[in-house]
Amino acid sequence: MRVILAGGGTAGHINPALAIADTIAHNDKEADILFVGTKRGLESTLVPDKNYDIKYVDVQGMKARLTPKNVVAVWKYVTAIAKCKKIIKQFRPDVVVGTGGYVCAPMVSAANSLGIPTLIHEQNVFPGNAIKMLSKKSTVTAISFAESTRYIDTAKEILLTGNPLRPEIVNADRTAARKELNLGDDKYIVVFGGSLGASAINNTVCDYIEKYGVPEGTRMCFATGKYGFEDVSSRITPDKYPNVEVKQYIHNMATVLASADLVVCRSGAITVSEISALGVPAILVPSPNVTRNHQEYNARALSDKGAAITILEKDFNADSLKSAADSIINDSSYSDGIRTKALAMAKTNAVDIIYDKLSKIIKK
Repeated sequence: MRVILAGGGTAGHINPALAIADTIAHNDKEADILFVGTKRGLESTLVPDKNYDIKYVDVQGMKARLTPKNVVAVWKYVTAIAKCKKIIKQFRPDVVVGTGGYVCAPMVSAANSLGIPTLIHEQNVFPGNAIKMLSKKSTVTAISFAESTRYIDTAKEILLTGNPLRPEIVNADRTAARKELNLGDDKYIVVFGGSLGASAINNTVCDYIEKYGVPEGTRMCFATGKYGFEDVSSRITPDKYPNVEVKQYIHNMATVLASADLVVCRSGAITVSEISALGVPAILVPSPNVTRNHQEYNARALSDKGAAITILEKDFNADSLKSAADSIINDSSYSDGIRTKALAMAKTNAVDIIYDKLSKIIKK
């Protein structure tokens, strides 16, 4: 199997592509895999770190209105398609897979125009404009949430797969994880807002701790992200709050999430999928600063089914956080219900479904 994977910019687009690549390589020892991305995106480091080959094209996002920057973006898009066609003709793939990001559109468009089978994957509930456009001509449009179907009514074929997840998440064991962290019978609250941090989450959680404290028998892991660590560390000090661990990043996320009794976080697609896979009760605070408000759609997909609690950022404060947190931490039957509903929504075999579909469309 010869496969080109195009996805990039953020880890949310790259990690699914890497998970798909790893599954292809595991199942087909003769597979030849090539990534296509941009030099500006995280793929420029994440892909070589996994020892996959990568080629680069120069492309950037386009706005809806006509601006000088948009003229440049259109020109780059047109030239990127030409370069992608050249890469395809040189590599001769059996199939092209797109997982989002600026580079996905020109590569998948080029493949479609050359008659190469294509599979595109949408991580979020609400598809981006590029996925909507590409779905019209792509062989298969894979979606992570059933709710996405209503937004892609022109797709040639829709396949519900879920999000490709890291093996360490899928295989995490709660009992072993809690033992590793030496939690005993303590309740464990985990807070994070992403690698850079989310000031709205950091500030509100600080307010919550300062106003209500963290009771004995409860421990908190508070990951601030890069830009929130200094401020949070100055407010939540070990001498005042010994049961709160403040850190920039969570490097052992699978272990920490599997151990959690409650997670407070944003609702990016991969985060929501990982929470569901582990059945972790969550308070989701969607970022209002993302394209087409897609994080709220992700959060509602869970909370509308009782599998999480959604609090919009405008309503997120110390009091609303305490009310929601208490309802989960202090009511085992309610939290168990959330776990059960989250697990029922989880799809942990996305990579296997995608690999099976790739094998089938290649043979057609």
